[in-house]
Order: sequence, then structure tokens, then C-alpha cells
Amino acid sequence: MEIFGIILFIVLITAVAATVTALLKDGRGHNPPINSKESWSAFDAPSTPYWNPRIY
Repeated sequence: MEIFGIILFIVLITAVAATVTALLKDGRGHNPPINSKESWSAFDAPSTPYWNPRIY
């Protein structure tokens, strides 16, 4: 019975270590730098906000 407790303890410690490692590495180095080559314009923007209720 003690062997199952030891195996469970090792599995729990491994799971906690893997979770902490995944949280610390998450998102690092995945976002490319933003390079804007064209100037921004609002020609395609709607004349009313999207949140306004539209009745057709």
C-alpha cells in the first residue's frame, strides 16, 4: 500500500512541476514584432459604432 502512496506523490510532484514550467514559458517568443509599412486610415470604418442596435 505504501508503494501506491509513493507513486501518487511522485506523479503529483511531476504534474505540479510541469504546470509551473508551462506557465513560466507560456507566450515567450511567439509574438512577432509589429512592423507597419502603410499609414493608418479610417476610410473603411462605419459611420455608427457596432454596438448600436440596428433595426431593419
